[in-house]
Amino acid sequence: MSTLFPIVGLLLVFGQPSSCTAPPDTTVILENFEAAVEGGLPAAWRFFSRSKRRFEAPDRFMDDTGRFSVMQEDGNLFLRAYTAGTARRVSLPGETLRWELPELPYLRWAWRAHRLPEGAREDRVNDSGAAVYVSFAKTDWLGRPLSIKYVYSTGLPRESVISTGNVKIIVVSSGLEETGEWVQVTRNVVEDYRSIFGTAPPNAPTAITLWSDSDNTDSVAEVDFDNITLTNLP
Repeated sequence: MSTLFPIVGLLLVFGQPSSCTAPPDTTVILENFEAAVEGGLPAAWRFFSRSKRRFEAPDRFMDDTGRFSVMQEDGNLFLRAYTAGTARRVSLPGETLRWELPELPYLRWAWRAHRLPEGAREDRVNDSGAAVYVSFAKTDWLGRPLSIKYVYSTGLPRESVISTGNVKIIVVSSGLEETGEWVQVTRNVVEDYRSIFGTAPPNAPTAITLWSDSDNTDSVAEVDFDNITLTNLP
């Protein structure tokens, strides 16, 4: 899967700052998991502890009921999320992310759903077998950060939009259509933010978060993530 996206123009390595003005045809590889160790976690990803309001190493938040781990298939490394009646997440903090939305408005990734939480619908039973959050420093009236949550939904069709206060959910893949195969997703985050929040987004998101949960349905989710990139190419 790591060769799924052709990288053209300027290619920027994960963790390095982007230039102030992105030249035409720019793609930034945030994570393709090829530098990770099979069975472990990629080094730059963190768990955000709400109680301590800080990012921490995620290892102690992973166990047999829920975890992220790097897997290998046909020589390709990718990240697998597994949850059994629980929720797990890992994030790239903003200081590592260094994402300037005006220059690179498109977020692209691949994911594959082996199992999605049975009976889940984000508008009724809010479990998402796979989700990619983009979070911003701008907050709602309760001080909660605004976020777009792109989901692989069990029971809702693609392009469904659900509001849960500070988080707006957009269904970009659906178990009603397909599971078991790699699916590539490309989203214009600037356009999505304008559409659902009614204003221009802040220039720099504060985090990208990979998420899987099956706690409300008390079921099982198993999904894979790979090739997370930023680009100015639709």
